Amino acid sequence: MYMMKTNEQYLQILKQFQQDDAIVSVEPFGNGHINDTLKASTAGGEAKYILQRINHHIFTNVDMLQQNIHIVTSHIRNKLEARGETDIDRKVLTFLPAGDGKYYYSDGESYWRVCLFIPRSRSYEAITPELSYQAGRAFGDFQSMLSDIPEGKLGETIPDFHNMEFRLRQFHDALKADAAGRAREVKDLTEEIEKRAKAMCIQEELYRAGKLKKRINHCDTKVNNVMFDEDGKVLCVIDLDTVMPGFVLSDIGDFIRTGANTGAEDEEDLSKVSVNMELFEAYTQGYMETACSFLTPLEISLLPYGGRLLTYMQTVRFLTDYLNGDTYYKTHHPKHNLQRTQAQFRLLQSLEAHTGEMDTFIKKWL
Repeated sequence: MYMMKTNEQYLQILKQFQQDDAIVSVEPFGNGHINDTLKASTAGGEAKYILQRINHHIFTNVDMLQQNIHIVTSHIRNKLEARGETDIDRKVLTFLPAGDGKYYYSDGESYWRVCLFIPRSRSYEAITPELSYQAGRAFGDFQSMLSDIPEGKLGETIPDFHNMEFRLRQFHDALKADAAGRAREVKDLTEEIEKRAKAMCIQEELYRAGKLKKRINHCDTKVNNVMFDEDGKVLCVIDLDTVMPGFVLSDIGDFIRTGANTGAEDEEDLSKVSVNMELFEAYTQGYMETACSFLTPLEISLLPYGGRLLTYMQTVRFLTDYLNGDTYYKTHHPKHNLQRTQAQFRLLQSLEAHTGEMDTFIKKWL
């Protein structure tokens, strides 16, 4: 387990990066679940930098991770400059190089990175139709700006992250091993997963047939990964660790799964779980206004399917972990992963029931 450092130790880490502000204090910041995030401030209390400890147990290739982020942020900066944008340091994350020129530093125990703090900015946790619309525009514009990065330039920071065939192989391995002796208990859920398996591997089949291409995706399209200014206007997209090649269905699909869900991801009362069509339409409207120019007709037609796919995928992942004895996701009680599985499956059923409405809504862009 990682142990917190003293203020002086954090200051020594900051000195390894090419920054010249007189930083005197470092304190925890935000509520991220993967990396440890801290805010570095001057004697006058002005926040200047964000210092992060990278979770190298999840992002095992830190060099690739930071190279990806540098390519992406540099590319976005160039696009913003070409548009004639001003105040660009608030509209794209700016990471500082360490003394050796790399965009991270290792102290022998952990890996660290530093970026400029974005002043007069905020993020939101609660989701409204207006925020969904703005988030859709932000993520669509993000993908649009990155759509001309050549294939192969970025690596996969988490290999097979949204590969459905891979997730099903993991599920079948867990089912066969039955390490926790739970397979019989989830027989009904297993049958529901198997019933949909072939239909949920469409994107991999289309890719092999040359009909679907890989694009640069954010892969964590939550509304709290968009920064807004003091007037509620979008500044930039943050949390770039999972930016990598994949299928365009991921970014709209994961927002539908997380943002347009009327219940919690682990909702115990399944009657509270369904898709909020107003939020789906708001996000999709915003997304298509900024992303439509680079999407193919096939990609556009499959976007509602992306919501079902990512929800099915998360159902499979939660159940896989339950079968394995809860080895991946943190749990708060013995049935937590099963509860998550059931909540995700109920959302999937709601999405399936609204397929016609969603397909009709997307048709106006075809």
